[in-house]
This record gives sequence, C-alpha cells and structure tokens, in this order.
Amino acid sequence: MTKRTIVLFTGLFILLPGLLQAQQRAMTTDDILNMTNLGSAIISPDGESVIFGKSELDWKENKRKTTYYYIPADSGNAYQYIGEEGGSDLNYSPDGEYLALKRTKDEKAQIFLMPTSGGEAVQLTEHETAVDSYTWGADSKTIYFKADQPKPDEKKKEYEAGYDHFMVDQPPHGQREGSWHELWKIDIDSKETQKLIHEEVRIGDFTVSPDQSKIVYTGRFENRRNQQYMSEIFLLTIGDSTARQLTDNDVPEGSLNWMPDNQHIVYSASSDEEWELRQSKLWLMDTADASYEMMAGAFDGNIGNYEISGDGDTLFFTGSVRTVSNLFSLDVESGNITQHTDFDGLLRVVDYSKDQSRLLIRKENTTTPPDLYTAFTNQPDDMTRLTDLNPIVRDSLELADFEIVTWNSTDGLEIEGIYYKPQDHQYDGSAPFLLHIHGGPAGVFSNRFSPQIHVWAGLGYVQLAPNVRGSTAYGDELLRGNMNDIGDGDYEDLMSGVDMLIEQKSINSDKMAVRGWSYGGILGGTTITKTDRFKAASLGAGVYDWTSEYAMGFNHDVRLWYIGGEPWTNPEGYRSRSAAMNAEHVTTPILFIHGERDRVDTPQQSLIFFTYLKDIGKVDTRYLFLKREGHGIREPRNQRTRDIEEIKWIQKYTLGEEWEPWERKSDEKEEGDSSDEGE
Repeated sequence: MTKRTIVLFTGLFILLPGLLQAQQRAMTTDDILNMTNLGSAIISPDGESVIFGKSELDWKENKRKTTYYYIPADSGNAYQYIGEEGGSDLNYSPDGEYLALKRTKDEKAQIFLMPTSGGEAVQLTEHETAVDSYTWGADSKTIYFKADQPKPDEKKKEYEAGYDHFMVDQPPHGQREGSWHELWKIDIDSKETQKLIHEEVRIGDFTVSPDQSKIVYTGRFENRRNQQYMSEIFLLTIGDSTARQLTDNDVPEGSLNWMPDNQHIVYSASSDEEWELRQSKLWLMDTADASYEMMAGAFDGNIGNYEISGDGDTLFFTGSVRTVSNLFSLDVESGNITQHTDFDGLLRVVDYSKDQSRLLIRKENTTTPPDLYTAFTNQPDDMTRLTDLNPIVRDSLELADFEIVTWNSTDGLEIEGIYYKPQDHQYDGSAPFLLHIHGGPAGVFSNRFSPQIHVWAGLGYVQLAPNVRGSTAYGDELLRGNMNDIGDGDYEDLMSGVDMLIEQKSINSDKMAVRGWSYGGILGGTTITKTDRFKAASLGAGVYDWTSEYAMGFNHDVRLWYIGGEPWTNPEGYRSRSAAMNAEHVTTPILFIHGERDRVDTPQQSLIFFTYLKDIGKVDTRYLFLKREGHGIREPRNQRTRDIEEIKWIQKYTLGEEWEPWERKSDEKEEGDSSDEGE
C-alpha cells in the first residue's frame, strides 16, 4: 500500500462519522406509521423456540396486519409460522404437542388446534357463542374456556326480528347490552364439551388447578359500570353445581393463579377491605378456609405480570420502579425480594419455559423500539437478541437526547420527569417548548420508545414529561398525592418543572405549548384556565365537565379519590375542578381531539368545552372528531390526521408558522423501510 493510499484511507475514517451523521434525518409521522410493531409472543414449553407477531401497516386497507413468525430461542432466521388466516391468543399445550389459537368462524371466535410437528390449524370448538378467554389443562388434553350465555331460541328470533331493546343497568346489562357468562371444558380428542357453571354470573378472570379438579374465578351478579368492587373470588369444584365464595369485600381482585399444591391461590388487589388508591399487591389465599395474607408488601413499585415457580417457593414478576421496569423475584416464605436485572428502560418478561429455566423478554428504551430477547433465568442479564424489527430507527433517524431530571414543586415535593431535547440543542433560551401530560391520573412517563417524542425533537422542540403527584411506580404516597386535589398540586408540579427549564435557559418562555391525552387532556384543560403562559394547547379525549360525565363515563375514581363525593353532595367540588366551568379565563388557542366511540371519556366532553370557547369568542379553537375511534386511535389514516393536525396547530400558534405537512411517498411503505427478524 502506498503512502498516498494510507492518507486517503485515514481521511475517509476521519470523515466517516460525519458522513453517517449527515445521512440521518428527522423522524416524521409517516416513519411512525411505517414501523413494524412487536405483537404477542410465546416461548415453547421446552424453551427451544419462540413464536411472535409482527404488526405491519397496510395503508391501502387502512389497517395493520399481524403475521406470526417462528424463530429458534438461541437466535437465527425467522420464518412465517401461521398462514394468511392468522389468529390470536396463541398458547402452547403444556406438553408442547399443540398450539391453540382463536380464529373467527361464521362471525364468532372459535378455538383452533395446530400440531407443532407440522400441519394446518383445525377447528376445535363449534360453540354457539364466541369463545372469550381460554386456558389449557395441565394434562394437555383439555381446554377450558369462557363464553357468553346464548339466548334461548325464542328470544333469539325476537332479537333478530328487531326486538333488541334492553333495560339499562338491569343485569346482565349495564350501560351497554351484556350477557351472563359460562365456563366450559372440551376434550381435544373427542371434542366432547361440558358446561361447568350453572348460575347466572359475570365472570372476569379464571384459572384451573394443576390437578384440574377445581377452578377459581372472579364474578359478580350485576353489571353496573362503576361497581367493579362488587366482584368477588369464587371456588368451583368441577362437577359441583354451585361455587363457594372466598372473598367478601369492596375491592376488585384479579390476576388469579394456582399454587402447585392445588390448595393455595395467588391474586392481586389494592387492599383486602375497601377499594383504595394504592398500587396492587399480591395476596396468598388458602382455598380450604379462605384465610389469606399479603405478599410482596415491601415492594414499593408497580407489580406487573408474575409467574409461580414449579415448587411454589418463588414468584417471578416484572416490577416498575419510577421510569424503568425489571425482573424481580419474591421468596414466598420469607417475603424477601430480589432484583435480577438492572436495565435502564422497560424490560418485561412476556413468557417462561415450562420449568422457568428460560425467559422470553421484551425490551425497549427511549431510543430503541421494542424487540425480543431470550435469557436463562440464572443469567437474565446475558440476553440473546431475536428480533431487529426497525433498523431504520437506529440507522437512518435522528433521535432526541434525553435525561431523567428532578425538581422540587411549590410545596417542596420532589418530582421526577423525562427531559428531551434536539441533538443540536443550545442553552441560549431560544428553543420552543412542549409540555407533555400523561394519562391516568395513575399513569407514568417511562423510559420507553415513544416515537412522537422524536418527531417533536426533529421539529426543534425541547420537551418535558413530568411524573406529577398521582403517578404510579413511585410508591403509594405519590400515587395518592392528588386525592381530592386534581388540578391543584399536580398543576404546580407541571409549572415548577417548566420554570426549572426557563431558569436553565433551555427554552424560550414565549414559545411554549402543552399537550395531553385522557387525563393529560383533563389536566391540560385545567392548566390553560390557570395560566396564559402557553401559546397553544392540544387536548385529546378529556373530561371538562365532571357533573355531566358522572352518568356517562367512569366515575368511581373521581367519586372515591380525586374529587370526592357526588355531584349532588359536592356540587362545588365538581364545578370548580371542571375546566369548562372556567372557560372565560382561557387565552390559549386549543385544538380538541376525540374519538366518536370513546366510552372512557365521552366525546361530548370536548364538545362542551369547545362550544363554550366558541360562544365566548376570545380564542381560536377547533374540534377534530375522529369517526369509528374509541379512547385510543387505531386506524392509520386517523392516526396520521391526528398527528398532522396537532403539529399544524402547535406550529401555528407557538411559532407563528403555517406548517406544511409531509407527503406520503406512496400507498405502501416507503422504499427502504424493511424489517429484519433475525440478527
């Protein structure tokens, strides 16, 4: 090699980082839509293979399509495992011989079986009503499932003829038409079925004992929307006609699982007496006499999915603490808790091999979209990566920088949040600012991949996502911090964080906007009635008049915790904490966004606040009404419209710009947007 060639290569290596950086571009809304989303995933009982779903955009059909793939658990090439008919709720039989899944047949979900040795999925159930949840028996020969109670033939004829009225809140109906539930079991060889429950009950969760002699389930005998606390745990010995009630309190229980001894169960509940605003705890109950005790009481975080070891001595669980989540275990006898991973992001064990020796893990953080990994339980930090679903994010897009920050609110309470900034951010007080408010109120901003954050950073915005009082994963004290106080202390938590960034000269105090969805929209609405510091607001799926929402939406949390009482016992509380009632104080232009079928926060709530502001006539306001959508927006074109209109609104009123949105390059994914399943 000549001296001149060496010089050329040296120069190339010096320039290469700059060239790679130059190739990266800001993220767009279409990049979000084009991403491959990780779906559900399961590991085989022997821990040797994994099946996972990939959700990909079908722009032409205005939907996302999920396809399932098979990959060895020690990594390798993935290939499509289930045909074009697809399926949902995939579950291996305990012996690994079959894969069960649900498919729609004659407009009803039914269970299909697919031999893991090869072959097509064959329909197992031909149930009169759709199959809801199901579970395998430990013998791998029986499946237990829940389904709606069918209408008698005469009633069915009347219903189909148009007599489909019902009495609201008259069981089994609630605000919407409902049905009683039934539990069934089916033998996979003979296809013989047996009805297990013979009483009228609404069933929530259920689980079958290892020896398949008993079932525990949560059930209630009414269906009012805000009375989940009337659900109790019941024990049914298979073959008996009636079940025995195990709990008697005002708390909803869930996440039921049997211990290996066929006598004790584990379940989750916030308390054992009244429905309290606390993070759910795990409880151990002896079904023989219904005695119980709290487990994992020392864990001051949020407990997610859990798994019981084969000997019953250990519970493995995903635990969220502040902005991250990791794998923990609980020693059942001593109550001692051990942390097994130390990932700075969101780590969730989505499945375990039958002997719990191998883990299937979903992992992500702010700059890395979710992917799948496997690990051995005795070495959980030594992970094997299985998927690389969105290489474009790593290779081609410029992402926001971020850090976890803390500050003291006006009353001295320490608040934590996530601070995002563009990569070229300068602390000269010139950057526009966007304040995010999370839902809940018991939600949390965590170290996860939120693509909209990177889009806003690409537009030049510094952003703050505060975990204000009322957030989960910070312990019960902070979770309960906004009881009877929504819109006051949490508002101060927001604004003290904003002031911190202004003092640091990180943002321009004359170019600030606020956005939020669900409770984020609610607190955002309150915020702009209390301050004129924001130039623009985007409020999605919020409630702005608590009195009118009391009948239509959820009210148990407002009634029990956040406002207290009812509109007739505490009218001033309901009025004063309703943003629309203070509409005359608003000086911030607001974009309202709501889905037509939202039943969590009804769309009339945005109409109320919007109409008040229109009639007052002091500020610009618009209401984006998205057809066919619920509390979350699912259709790709509606998602794009939502994001584009929000950006246009905030750019216009924060920066004074008539922003021109990106154009999609085609009806399909853009060229070069590909996904690799294996590394």
